[in-house]
Amino acid sequence: MTTATNESYIQNLFAERIGGSRFGKDTTIYKFEKIKRAKRAAMADNPGVELIDMGVGEPDEMAFPEVVKRLQDEAARPENRGYADNGIPEFKEAAARYLKNVFGVEGIDPVTEVNHAIGSKPALAMMPLAFINPGDAMAQTIPGYPVTATHTKYLGGQVVNLPITRENGFLPDLGLITDEQKAKLKLLYLNYPNNPTGAQATPAFYEKVVRFAADNNVVVIQDAPYAALTYGSKPLSFLSIDGAKEVGVEIHSLSKSYNMTGWRIAFVAGNALVVNAYATVKDNYDSGQFIAIQKAGITAMDNPWITEKITAKYERRMKMLVAALNKGGFDATMSAGSFFLYTKAPKAVEGGPSFANAEEFSQWLIKEKLISTVPWDDAGAYVRFSVTFSAKDEADERRVMEEIGRRLTGLKLVF
Repeated sequence: MTTATNESYIQNLFAERIGGSRFGKDTTIYKFEKIKRAKRAAMADNPGVELIDMGVGEPDEMAFPEVVKRLQDEAARPENRGYADNGIPEFKEAAARYLKNVFGVEGIDPVTEVNHAIGSKPALAMMPLAFINPGDAMAQTIPGYPVTATHTKYLGGQVVNLPITRENGFLPDLGLITDEQKAKLKLLYLNYPNNPTGAQATPAFYEKVVRFAADNNVVVIQDAPYAALTYGSKPLSFLSIDGAKEVGVEIHSLSKSYNMTGWRIAFVAGNALVVNAYATVKDNYDSGQFIAIQKAGITAMDNPWITEKITAKYERRMKMLVAALNKGGFDATMSAGSFFLYTKAPKAVEGGPSFANAEEFSQWLIKEKLISTVPWDDAGAYVRFSVTFSAKDEADERRVMEEIGRRLTGLKLVF
């Protein structure tokens, strides 16, 4: 059998959910690949000029020494070498303490209402497997993180998109869900503080969500990787709202709040039935995160001052970024949470090019000003800046921000 023949029959075996016989033949270039190509071209055309990357979506620093030391110590212990399955009791207990100490959430049972995850992304991917049958539906906010929606579609489910805009405070209007959609709806996915908008939910909004879920037999999945990174207000958990535990769960990750992105450790907490369903699916997908990492996660969660220090850094950078962008003609406002700043993209530069969408502006900003951002065109034309750029110290942060302001000075942006 020739290699060509081998390839041709395999081409016809791919599942339709990833493209079927068309898999690998799509020539569409997605926005993140376009950004990578534009950055390479800009650096090649401008040798020696610093490219300021404001598009990075992960922390720019290592995990704190206390957490790294715990990992080192625990990795050397023979009792930690085996499978963890659905997690060690100590991690679940620490997660319950964390919810109480940081968010004021009382009454979480670590035995039945918490389970660990190898990062929040797999947990989000597994949730539809516990609930979605062909023809069922889930609702998500857009712009947003598409993992739960992707897996809902894989399973033959439908996705209801709820646009979030500046006009509605970047909170979804649940009234847009039709009666026909409600009849099929099983999951409502939320993400606050929000990626990419940086918006924070309010207690009043969460109360409305609880009523909606109870009235329509819907499970709420609140994705909370940025929950402890808030500015100007205390961190807020969905689970702190009366009735929330009766209708859903919250997924917390240590990636963003503890600089532990590559460690892949998170947890699902809330409704015992939902947690059990997730754990049952998970048990058929993985054998648990390395116990030493779980124990390092305990050290992290028991030291919330780490997150407070990280938050102070991001808040300092965020304020400087808002000032630099507004100096350049943007209408930027301080984010309520996360490390993202989301601001309207201009339609044109006076005396210069016009832009059909945010992606065109983002490409221009990379090529002409060597400033990289992430564009979003799902609900209006916006660009997302991240304050996780590389900087050696506070003086270097100021230098980067001053350089952004210098590069934008003189631009007359048309909105």
